[in-house]
Amino acid sequence: MEPKIKIEHVSKIFGPRPKSAIPMIKEGASKSEILAKTNHTVGVYDASLEVNEGETFVIMGLSGSGKSTLIRCFNLLNKPTDGAIKVDGENIIDYNSKKLKTYRQEKISMVFQHFGLFSHRTVLGNVEYGLEIKKYSKEERQRIAMENIESVGLKGYENKYPDELSGGMQQRVGLARSLANDPDILLMDEPFSALDPLIRREMQLELLDIQERLKKTIIFITHDVNEAFKIGDRVAVMKDGEVVQVGSPEEILEAPANDYISNFIQDIDRSKILQAQNIMIQPNALVSLKDGLKVAIKEMEENGVSSAFVVDRKRLLQGVVTIDDAVRGVKEKLTLEDVLVKDVPTIEKHEYVQDIIPKALETKFPLAVINEDGKLEGLILRVHVLSSLVSEQDQ
Repeated sequence: MEPKIKIEHVSKIFGPRPKSAIPMIKEGASKSEILAKTNHTVGVYDASLEVNEGETFVIMGLSGSGKSTLIRCFNLLNKPTDGAIKVDGENIIDYNSKKLKTYRQEKISMVFQHFGLFSHRTVLGNVEYGLEIKKYSKEERQRIAMENIESVGLKGYENKYPDELSGGMQQRVGLARSLANDPDILLMDEPFSALDPLIRREMQLELLDIQERLKKTIIFITHDVNEAFKIGDRVAVMKDGEVVQVGSPEEILEAPANDYISNFIQDIDRSKILQAQNIMIQPNALVSLKDGLKVAIKEMEENGVSSAFVVDRKRLLQGVVTIDDAVRGVKEKLTLEDVLVKDVPTIEKHEYVQDIIPKALETKFPLAVINEDGKLEGLILRVHVLSSLVSEQDQ
């Protein structure tokens, strides 16, 4: 399947004659060499990457790495000096002014770091602004705006003004305004960096919840490695205008491309990045509710464990049976359901390790990983939780 967005050898150079520096880039000259010889600044240097439809793609880097310059190339606020940006197979750099206006109004939207709200408009007025520009009727644009206000948790605040809201709430308004236009692509340039840590965490979770529902293609910029790995399906790390590595958070954690990446991620809190699905294993002893206690005992003996999860015909988790209870049940002529422990801790596969730790420490059973329908997908032992917090460098 073709990627939603394809960046091909994009360079953005600032200066009076930017194209004059392109030959030097193609010959492999460094950013500092180009600045010294031509007095031109390279913002993005020969960047290539692909973004799939419906994924949250994070571009991460320190200040001056080129990440904010690059994200502004996606909507041509920065027009690349060289290269191609293909969206749905079309090179947007070739768009005339009319096609570019349509692209910006209908396909792509941006959420800024400092909110960019109109102080003289209410929350409702801010969220419906883009629809007003597109000549929607008042009734229709207010209906759509209210749906999006509610989706970001601001129902009841629609008649408030920005200066009556906290920073986190103002950013929610900015997000609702961008979503109201129903764009395919959402650009987010360090949208949470101005927020205090607690509200920032809430907004990260809010974004994950919204993305789970809407499945937008999101390009998210951050300098915070923990935020990048928490939010991103895949992450691109930039340095000096170049894309140094692209991969999933797990891929980058386990196989950093060079020393720069290794140093960048060395202080990462793995418990905030890894999810249950990253550390779970397949149940090694699984019993169906229709099976008898002797089958359960045999299953536990063969797998060398002292308990087994029990599921029904649809693989919905019913509980857990221990070897002691199973042996007692056979002696007392009880059924599997008679000795079943139904109150067992469960977690969902997208829960983060930091949230799993208390459950893992409190329970005497493995943690059951279930999907949204209650089907058993895997299990997590306490040792899996604790060992996942140790990086390869520490082992």
